[in-house]
Amino acid sequence: MPVPKRKTSKSKKNKRRTHWKTSAATVSTCPECGEAKQPHRVCPECGSYKGRVVVEPAED
Repeated sequence: MPVPKRKTSKSKKNKRRTHWKTSAATVSTCPECGEAKQPHRVCPECGSYKGRVVVEPAED
């Protein structure tokens, strides 16, 4: 089984990994209250999901 002849330097390793970036989270608007939320998640402001209240909203 082949084995690397030399250790891969930090520079070489980091240059190879430059494209391993995370993308920004997708944001959509809640149809009930209009606030920004992640898609397929319960709205943190009004507590609704797919047109019905699933979780009681947290009162600050």
